[in-house]
Amino acid sequence: MKATVYKSTGSWYVVKAEDGRFYNARIKGVFKIDGITSTNPIAVGDTVGISQEAGTDGNAMIDEIVPRRNYINRQSPSHKKHHHIVAANIDQSLLFATLKDPRTSQGFIDRFLVTCEAYHVPAIIVFNKADLYKKKEEEKFEEVSAIYSAIGYKVMRMSVAAKEGVEEVQALLKDKTTLMSGHSGVGKSSFLNSIFPELALKTQDVSGWSGKGMHTTTFAEMFDLPFGGRVIDTPGVREFGLVDISKQELSHYFPEMAKLITECQFNNCMHINEPGCAVKDAVAKGLIAEDRYVSYYNILESIDDRNY
Repeated sequence: MKATVYKSTGSWYVVKAEDGRFYNARIKGVFKIDGITSTNPIAVGDTVGISQEAGTDGNAMIDEIVPRRNYINRQSPSHKKHHHIVAANIDQSLLFATLKDPRTSQGFIDRFLVTCEAYHVPAIIVFNKADLYKKKEEEKFEEVSAIYSAIGYKVMRMSVAAKEGVEEVQALLKDKTTLMSGHSGVGKSSFLNSIFPELALKTQDVSGWSGKGMHTTTFAEMFDLPFGGRVIDTPGVREFGLVDISKQELSHYFPEMAKLITECQFNNCMHINEPGCAVKDAVAKGLIAEDRYVSYYNILESIDDRNY
């Protein structure tokens, strides 16, 4: 029987089979060493083959992993040299960001978008907590919204607390498998609770969040939406470490840079100090946002090419 992975707790997986039933499933040892370098050989969203364990009601053994259509991964929080597959087989990603309490940095947003571009997952940015915006935040929202909209990203504004924009964001989820991500405290759980009041997911109190040693669990969980589709909720991430992306290819995942790459004087241009660089020229003319170029430079500096 084929089944979809809805939850991983490390050694056990909760899967939903073709018959609509949920099973607790274990993995056959062979997959753990069979050329899989991530910290989790099976991820939420994976399609797997299962066989029911004799003499048990609701237990199964995973004996096949169907090749993934796509996936999103990040640097493993516990081991910098390993990657962790956040979720697989997704139609789109929803990045929850906030301009206040807590503030999401543009660097975090851009790292997430680079990963989505690299793995061909359409990304939508949702700025939550709009009810807290004062003049400064309103101006900042207009600025960042203009930057990302201009390069092809959908930007939404929402306040779960004030019930503003929630229905519009919900409508994007219908009949799709959507990965939800963002820092702790940005309102992912509050948003899910507005769709599934019966879940009563714990929400994170920002004022009591030190950010140290918390939320290192990397277990995602998938939920069926009452109106069709599925969402994958991920624990709050403090930083989004890129993996499997080299310095040379980074600019390919900045859409506004990718379309100018062929116009650079050198075909291996890194867009830093080289003469005849079309990307730097576009930044100077205001055609590429300076903040995005700064993000590119910072990410470039953080990539260790010795891993290639």
